[in-house]
Amino acid sequence: MRHIPGWLVFSLLLLPAAVKPQSGFLMPPGVRQVEWPFDYVNNFMVVTVTLNGTIPLKMIFDTGAEHTVLCRRELSDLLGIRYDREFRLLGADMKTELTAYLARNVRLDAMNAPLAAPDVDILVLQEDYFRFESYAGIDIHGILAANTLSDYLVRINYLQKIITVSVHDVFSPERAGFLPFPAELYRKKLYLRADLGFDADSVPRAKLLLDTGAALPLLLISSDSTMKLPQSVLPGQIGMGLGGDLQGYIGRVRDVSIGKYRQSGVISYFQVADSTFNMSFMNGRTGIAGNMLLNRFQLVVDYQHAVVWLKPSGNFRKKYVYDRSGMYLLASGNSLNEFVVESVLADSPASEAGILPGDQIVQVGLAPARILRLQDVLKVFQKKSGKKVRLLILRDGVKIRKTVVLRNLI
Repeated sequence: MRHIPGWLVFSLLLLPAAVKPQSGFLMPPGVRQVEWPFDYVNNFMVVTVTLNGTIPLKMIFDTGAEHTVLCRRELSDLLGIRYDREFRLLGADMKTELTAYLARNVRLDAMNAPLAAPDVDILVLQEDYFRFESYAGIDIHGILAANTLSDYLVRINYLQKIITVSVHDVFSPERAGFLPFPAELYRKKLYLRADLGFDADSVPRAKLLLDTGAALPLLLISSDSTMKLPQSVLPGQIGMGLGGDLQGYIGRVRDVSIGKYRQSGVISYFQVADSTFNMSFMNGRTGIAGNMLLNRFQLVVDYQHAVVWLKPSGNFRKKYVYDRSGMYLLASGNSLNEFVVESVLADSPASEAGILPGDQIVQVGLAPARILRLQDVLKVFQKKSGKKVRLLILRDGVKIRKTVVLRNLI
């Protein structure tokens, strides 16, 4: 079985429509444009905010989320934040219920940028269901809904790692060389249309959620078992949902075109929805476009006019590279520098090298794991086919040397 490194379908977290739309961030009087830096870690956009002027939080900046979510209830309890209501939410598998609490009149302040949201409603999870730190390799405290900036133009530059927030008349995307793409705005989330090329006779039109909370290129969802799949796919787990493992396939779509912008050989994840899957919350979408596709562009998101502006970046022609080892790692330990094998794909380089679930990687080449981050280790396993990666693993208290010979899996 196969897991996907570094992502969950976070954007499927849904709240009943009865909850009022949250107010958002504001710039100080007289300020018309600000830059907000973010960290780009394991294909997640991570910003820092303070909660009620006190506790700094690392949050995933997420255009695919309707509401801001705090995963660590102990932090809001520490500040004595009161909860107005209790909700049952659907998890990533669209089946499992989880519990969250609505906290009203919370203040969030952007760190390193003059932006303040003095009166927002956030969801506080009863438990840390997501375990973000295991997948991202850094401490993550929750999700910041990008629509908290919906009063402004929101420009994302992945290469510079800057979110530029501006009043609408300050910046002209058209004069800056961006092309406009009409989007559908539904529950403060934006959906784009794209053409998917599977073979010479099939170019279906897709409706994709714009999702900066997903550390993947493309996820496609079908309501039945007739989904068109590429010729070469890996069956098995495509992620870890709140209701258990998400099953599907991993392969490549020949090309994905948004208007005249075409991406080739896009790594894609395919989820086939069974009869118990609740499709009513999908808003007719085919899937999601995540950061590994979106970071080929600079983006300008205009919520007020339901338009997404795109401009190719220096990443536009970068090839889509998939793991060549066949194993899935999680970060653990107080410093998140202990890397444990969660699963191993059958007939993969890792399997052939004798790597087993539960093994802890303590050295990669000559580098001790304690000086590495999760994303550093994952990049090693994306190196060219034929590369020999020498590992020192810890199994049942015994250190063992292994060599994994990388090769293309999809």
